[in-house]
Amino acid sequence: MSEQYNESPNKKLVIKLVAIVFGMFTFGFALVPLYDVFCDITGINGKTNETAIVYEAIDIDKDRLITVEFITKTTTGMPWAFEARTERIQVHPGELNTVEFYVRNPAFRDIVGQAIPSVSPGTAAIYLNKTECFCFNNQPLPSGEEAVMPMQFYVDPQIPEELTTFTVQYTLYDVTAAAEKVAAAQAEVSE
Repeated sequence: MSEQYNESPNKKLVIKLVAIVFGMFTFGFALVPLYDVFCDITGINGKTNETAIVYEAIDIDKDRLITVEFITKTTTGMPWAFEARTERIQVHPGELNTVEFYVRNPAFRDIVGQAIPSVSPGTAAIYLNKTECFCFNNQPLPSGEEAVMPMQFYVDPQIPEELTTFTVQYTLYDVTAAAEKVAAAQAEVSE
């Protein structure tokens, strides 16, 4: 009889522990959408579109000017020189604009870079439409070489009146090792 008495609390404990593990697992999956909602509410880490938008002839709002600022930085261990050739531009909503970014690889090895954009305040990110951007693809750059990379964009005319200035920051990462792994995997598949 004592075995049955001990078995019941043990079963309850196991059920509680399994429920906790399941809850933690579920919470882990829920973090990404929760983080996105948090970023939308607070305006932190404004994400931009990751693919090209097709520019269609739309009405340009000549009565408004939006100031767009560009900031660049590289991550630790990324030796490239990276800068915006245009640090600040005033644009009319709906108008197609092009800005350029300069990179130079002073390292003694070829490097593949990947730029990740973010917009501040985050609410402005949905109104920034990129039709062409170096951030859409990895950027290989041989040792000692330099390049000018364009970004073509327009600001959606639906941008709220109170948003008159926003900042686009590009952070450049060294993705050489990952790019080499992808190339090796693709070579194996095609053999």
